[in-house]
Amino acid sequence: MLRAKEVAKWFLLRNKVEQDQDECVESISNLKLQKLLYYAQGIHLAVTDEILFEEDIYAWKHGPVVPDVYDEYKVNKGNPIEVLEDKNNYELTIKVQNDKKAADTLEFVFNEYGQYSAWGLRNMTHNERPWKETPLQNIIDVNLIKDYFREEVVEV
Repeated sequence: MLRAKEVAKWFLLRNKVEQDQDECVESISNLKLQKLLYYAQGIHLAVTDEILFEEDIYAWKHGPVVPDVYDEYKVNKGNPIEVLEDKNNYELTIKVQNDKKAADTLEFVFNEYGQYSAWGLRNMTHNERPWKETPLQNIIDVNLIKDYFREEVVEV
């Protein structure tokens, strides 16, 4: 199983690859990263019946958030998160590639949801049951996420 910080880093690395090929590709901010984590968890739960990462997702004012990941990148505020070269990047890429279900989920979420802006994703989550039914500052129940994504998002 992956950690939420690893999933976040994977999204940042994957986005950098796209940016290297096309300078028009938008960078990822902390707000956008949080929403990609939420969608990755939801899609993975709906398709595999397994959590992608064990960290809780909370309902915050601007949508679902994984606090540990938020704290990691909050210094960026609303600005793009810069990806630094690191020997662990390669190891993370291999780790994800070796987990086919996780790799499939992450690629799907990146391609499907990565095209939207941070605020576009934020607005999407505000119209979805898991965020709407969870009081602010509380954990969004993983079963609520799974049920919502099974019933409304993914054809299982």
